[in-house]
Amino acid sequence: MVRAMTGRTVREERINATRQAILLAAERLFAEHGVLAVSNRQISEAAEQGNNTAVSYHFGTKADLVRAIVRKRNEPVEGLRIEWLKEIGDSPRVRDWVTCLVRPSADNLAELDSPTWFARFSAQVMTEPSLRDIAVEESLSSPAMHRILDGLHRCLPELPDEVRAERADMARQLIVHTYAERERALAEGTPTPRASWQEAATGLIDAITGLWLAHVTES
Repeated sequence: MVRAMTGRTVREERINATRQAILLAAERLFAEHGVLAVSNRQISEAAEQGNNTAVSYHFGTKADLVRAIVRKRNEPVEGLRIEWLKEIGDSPRVRDWVTCLVRPSADNLAELDSPTWFARFSAQVMTEPSLRDIAVEESLSSPAMHRILDGLHRCLPELPDEVRAERADMARQLIVHTYAERERALAEGTPTPRASWQEAATGLIDAITGLWLAHVTES
């Protein structure tokens, strides 16, 4: 019985290691080349898997693989969102809620070994119509994200619905592409406007807070 359980544990660990290798290889290749430009064979080779069907065996479709990468990276970010929510409580300040929206991703990227790939991966996914909905859906499935958006909207009760939707999309684009550009510069060893991920987050918080509080011109 013990021997059978040990054998099962070893097999499960081997499967998990294979899945993690595939996720890391796919994230890097998707970030560098775009999701649709990368084949399962290329991912398998980069993950050092001799079987070219390993990707489809472990994850199914490319959309399923993208979803798995997003979920893997969102898990620690969700924990950081919860910590920031505890910090601000029921704040009436737009900037506090924007901080909860922006800083967890920067904090997480700062904790990872360099180079990182997820910011550029996210930018690639967000520009691909067939996959964008996956990233948005996974983000909006976060309980902490719902609390952040609710808190932000409570601070802006007079903002028309269409303007609210427009500015939310603008903010999302700013976060995704600003972080992707910084990640690319760090990977290439080129100068960045800000010295650290925390400082980059502060710049984004300034900009997005201004965006949400900007005057609305009546048409």
